[in-house]
Amino acid sequence: MRRRVGVVCNPTAGRGRAARARSEVLTGLSEAGHTPLDLTGRDYDDALSRARAALAEGLDAVVVVGGDGMVNLGANVLAGTGVPLGIVAVGSGNDIAGALDLPVHDIPAALAVLRRALTADDGVRQVDAVAVSTPGEPTSRWYVSSLCAGLDAAVGHHASRLRWPGNGGRYVRAIFAELSAFRPYGFRITADGETWEQDATLVTVSNTPLFGGGMRVAPGAVPDDGLLDLVTARGLSRAAVVRLFPLLFSGRHVDHPAVSVRRARSVRVEPFTALGANPPVAIVDGEPLTALPLQCDVHPRALSVLTHTVEG
Repeated sequence: MRRRVGVVCNPTAGRGRAARARSEVLTGLSEAGHTPLDLTGRDYDDALSRARAALAEGLDAVVVVGGDGMVNLGANVLAGTGVPLGIVAVGSGNDIAGALDLPVHDIPAALAVLRRALTADDGVRQVDAVAVSTPGEPTSRWYVSSLCAGLDAAVGHHASRLRWPGNGGRYVRAIFAELSAFRPYGFRITADGETWEQDATLVTVSNTPLFGGGMRVAPGAVPDDGLLDLVTARGLSRAAVVRLFPLLFSGRHVDHPAVSVRRARSVRVEPFTALGANPPVAIVDGEPLTALPLQCDVHPRALSVLTHTVEG
């Protein structure tokens, strides 16, 4: 059956890999008997607008070509619609594709997944999506992987400005740069109605295990369990952060006495400067969002993803 498929590419993702991949994806979908529509925009907002307009006119799927930022764009087009999202992961950060066991930096394999999933009865996996809002306001953004609000956010901002090395290597460079002026941040956090204040180094509200180019910040997170994993690390000295940071790659940081993991359906994160520095602008799926306070609410299985994995 011929499908009408929107294709959105981030030409700057993966140091130009996504731009080179765009024609391969469009050609591959066409050769498979589908009707691809190139919806690539000038920037995130333009592409988001183009994709939403095409969806209103009728699409059977949207395929994003790039990294986690493009998956985030796809989620903001499709969450709650039932229209599935396809992922061709060729960005510098591909943590969402990795968490969903989809091909990374392998366009032929990604196209094979898409070709099968677009026509198979078991080609769609339902995963959770997270709605973000300023408390009391409508949803302003959706995310799939994580919201970062502590040193993790500051490092993410710094890493996004670096050109090398790839994947997690940029985060290694960024954390040492950020540590030069670091002091713990102050937070008020509410999880499923329970509120507390703390100083903290790390605050991440995760739906999937990975962030930052392969770091297992929330190793127990499951993307379709209807729960968020709130990972926090109490305020630590710079030396303690240096010792803790390498453990993020294996997930062993969760065994550190300063680290806490709790599961919740709703998490609110607010600044509380009586206990520490004002937190940085939050990031979601590696993309800058806005300053705190922010509310995160999980919507179980609100996003359909084209996959080779049989759900069940």
